[in-house]
Amino acid sequence: MTEAKEAILLVGGKGTRLRPLTVHTPKPMVPAAGVPFLTHQLARARAAGVEHIVLATSYLAEVFEPHFGDGSSLGLHIEYVTEQEPLGTGGAIRNVAPKLSSGPDEPVLIFNGDILTGLDIRALVTSHTVSGADVSLHLTRVEDPRAFGLVPTDGTGRVTAFLEKPQTPEEIVTDQINAGAYIFRRSVIDTIPAGRPVSVERETFPGLLASGAHLQGMVDSTYWLDLGTPAAFVRGSADLVLGRAPSPAVPGRCGDRLVLPTASVAPDAKLTGGTVVGAGAVIGAGARVDGSTILENAIVEPNAVVTDSLVGAGARIGSRTVLAGAVIGDGARVGADNELRDGIRIWCGSTLPDASVRFSSDQ
Repeated sequence: MTEAKEAILLVGGKGTRLRPLTVHTPKPMVPAAGVPFLTHQLARARAAGVEHIVLATSYLAEVFEPHFGDGSSLGLHIEYVTEQEPLGTGGAIRNVAPKLSSGPDEPVLIFNGDILTGLDIRALVTSHTVSGADVSLHLTRVEDPRAFGLVPTDGTGRVTAFLEKPQTPEEIVTDQINAGAYIFRRSVIDTIPAGRPVSVERETFPGLLASGAHLQGMVDSTYWLDLGTPAAFVRGSADLVLGRAPSPAVPGRCGDRLVLPTASVAPDAKLTGGTVVGAGAVIGAGARVDGSTILENAIVEPNAVVTDSLVGAGARIGSRTVLAGAVIGDGARVGADNELRDGIRIWCGSTLPDASVRFSSDQ
């Protein structure tokens, strides 16, 4: 079986939506299930036979190389290419082409750094090879495709069109969407215009179809999650710990919780739902934490309740405070007896006094 020995990992773009998340740990390096999220991406690619990865970076590019280095700790050879101007997805792919060494007909894996997926990468490569496609796309099905571009295919899986976000029920001709992972024939990458912004969805793929190229879709309905929002990021971390999203990089056994070394959890505290407690963090007596990420050196005081939330590095959550779907920035202080819900964000370093916010109604 032919393997993709090289890959391009696209990092940046819509991930910038999480810029206010933290100050000291920019979004691409915020731990998901105990390690920077990109570690899961890189480890899964390596497990599928990839040996050389080029990180195509734009936003916060400077944080990656100091952490991942040459990739040898992951069994990879990693190189870095940083955009000087925004190039779009297609432009970013073309921009890193000089770093690739694959032959013209060899497959190159390209995947999006903001997607958490259980995709069988080897199966996508096999589908690409067997079909003889120029480009193969991972497609997934969603219940409500209105927020996505649609990718209909024929009975053999060959892509027939790329449709913009549907505006009417009549325009919803399929529930298949682009899931953000591709196999490109190496020579196809060189046909993308260089030195200017290019969208693969709006320009590259439609242009290839119009020219008669063979684009193949593989529908894989395994785990798939777009991590473009803090709520999704927290959900993805929990799913990694629970084992719903597969990754060889989770630093421990899958289960209800992942407590990293040097963290302290009171014996009667209850951690559930894939909660992660970072190094040096403290969970006080009687606290309940469900489906949440508590970053390093944060403190959750006794009897606090934290659900589906992110507590930043060095933040402190006061006794009896309730968090539900909240994002607490690094170093913030939330006093006792507060109730913060429904996507609220507390800025890094901010202080919220005791009993100052209540979300529940009087009914």
